[in-house]
Amino acid sequence: MATNAQSSADIIPQAQALMYKGSFDGALSALEPLLRADPPEIEALYMAAVCRRYLKQLELALALVERIKDLMPDFGRALQEEGHINRDAGRMEQALAAYRAACQSNPALHGSWNAQAAILQKQGDLAGAQAAKAQADRLMDLPKELMAVSQLLHEGKLLRAEDLCRKFLIANKTNVEGMRLLAEIGSQLGVMDDAEFLLESALEFEPENVQVRIDYVQVLRRRQKFEQALEQAKILFDRDSESPIFKSLYAIESMQTGNYQRAFDLFEEILEVAPNDPSTLTSRGHALKTFGRQDEAVKSYQRAFEVDPGFGDAYYGLANLKTYRFSDAELSRMHDQIESGQLTYLNQVHLCFALGKAHEDRKEFETAFRFYDQGNGLKRKQSRYEAQVMTDEFEAQKEYCDAELLAKNSGNGCPAPDPIFVVGLPRAGSTLIEQILASHSQIDGTLELPNILTISHRLRGRKRVSGASDYPKILHDLNAQQLTELGEEYIENTAIHRQGAPFFVDKMPNNFRHIGLIQLILPNARIIDARREPMACCFSGFKQLFAEGQEFTYGLHEVGSYYRDYVGLMDHWDKVLPDKILRVQHEDVLDDLEGQVARILEFLGVKFEQSCVEFHKTKRAVRTASSEQVRLPINKSAVDQWRNFEPWLDPLKDALGPVLDRYPIAASN
Repeated sequence: MATNAQSSADIIPQAQALMYKGSFDGALSALEPLLRADPPEIEALYMAAVCRRYLKQLELALALVERIKDLMPDFGRALQEEGHINRDAGRMEQALAAYRAACQSNPALHGSWNAQAAILQKQGDLAGAQAAKAQADRLMDLPKELMAVSQLLHEGKLLRAEDLCRKFLIANKTNVEGMRLLAEIGSQLGVMDDAEFLLESALEFEPENVQVRIDYVQVLRRRQKFEQALEQAKILFDRDSESPIFKSLYAIESMQTGNYQRAFDLFEEILEVAPNDPSTLTSRGHALKTFGRQDEAVKSYQRAFEVDPGFGDAYYGLANLKTYRFSDAELSRMHDQIESGQLTYLNQVHLCFALGKAHEDRKEFETAFRFYDQGNGLKRKQSRYEAQVMTDEFEAQKEYCDAELLAKNSGNGCPAPDPIFVVGLPRAGSTLIEQILASHSQIDGTLELPNILTISHRLRGRKRVSGASDYPKILHDLNAQQLTELGEEYIENTAIHRQGAPFFVDKMPNNFRHIGLIQLILPNARIIDARREPMACCFSGFKQLFAEGQEFTYGLHEVGSYYRDYVGLMDHWDKVLPDKILRVQHEDVLDDLEGQVARILEFLGVKFEQSCVEFHKTKRAVRTASSEQVRLPINKSAVDQWRNFEPWLDPLKDALGPVLDRYPIAASN
């Protein structure tokens, strides 16, 4: 059986050569060893499907495509091949749906755009045909190297895409599309500062390039540079104030900067012209939810899936309210959609998580778990997360951020006492702690600020987005002035999120990985570790579909390993920074709210205020998954919800291991 990389490298070109000669039976024979492998080679399955189609064995070809979709649901070329098969079988609606899904997964598929144009032309949809043909023509105008980069990028082959793109840019230093694609690679790898710089540079060469500016807005938003993102969105809006795309972008950025009324007005303007646009209806639902107008949000989500029954984001928007209960009719519609086989990858993901929540609310726990597991499995297939890589990163923090480093830099850094870092794992109660603190007259609630992560990325010192990292070892090389400047940069760049109080909360959970850096650059900052019982915390993360940045939650083993490593790293910080971190156990807050509020405020050095106990009365926008829960008084109903799923959680227990026996922690400072 040929399963290693060398045999694949030999067989694939051999089969391709046979296909070019029209010897499709010969190509199938050559591919057989790769098709028998476990798991089978994706590229071999794709080539075999093409061979079967040319041999007029359409159902066999379709079966091969289904195998690919099971392994990689958003593999664009497989979706395109599904379109070709259905087209050859005379199933034009199925073909059109497949081509559209292919272009959504991989916008660089020239063949899918052309095929759409041909079908739409025959159906009399001349405007749709013209738009699809324009996309195909745009792709044909690209240099062949960038076409290849785009293909690799959208198939998740980021390192190969980066290599090819960099080689192209060496020879074509001012090629704007090359810069845009390299920025997208950096964005997908999470290196947002590189992506921002590339797009900013590209706009200097081509300020009228709409796609580059849209990408720039999205990168600025991900970096939470909301004012700058709004400025860029307004440039597009001012260019064509009737464009629904530019209106929607301007609405989203207005919402991010707190101008909800402008966002609502813009969404309404779009819906006056296109009342049945599910994306706008769903975006409006998200905005209404964030601002606390839940009843209106529900109606907007419901309208979205009424006009498009397969629009998964609308169903998940309702599920993510946490307090909504799906009707029998809605549940039936969701099942019909998931069983249709016609959903795009992302719609499948959203519907799986929504169905998990719907069945959990009905106490149908086995079915609920099956859908949560299915949704996570889909996300895991797309994810590049490796638990061991993260473990190695944690170990590097322990190795280099030792007591000696911290002691020799005592007294260095920016002395500002303003930041209060709330760290830990998502779903551990950090949003509740932030809401409590934001209810204090001396403390501003902000967001999950990316600034510490941005500084750590910059310190990595990579010459390419996929290269090896100098961080955290490089912390030993920073002098007192550099540490002070980094701290001052953090204070300056986070000022935009504050409302004038002396202190502010930064609740980016993943900052626990960078407590050594925080101590070096902001030695007077306060740090709170929000901790929750491991099974409850991990399973809550597993059943939550995060927008981005929490890829460790896509599997029971992965989330358990991450929690175990988190505890190990926090043990290290407790050792090298004694009495620096306040540990707040979520269950303690639920059992003794007033006592824990008093304890937290004493740690922060601010006076007790009753408003912190009555946190649910505080009016503010909350953007995390717990937004609706923190608008209600304390509720213990979720504490042991994981026990309903215990029969299926052995992989989580195994991954957590001895950490399970360490909770609750008796000695909290």
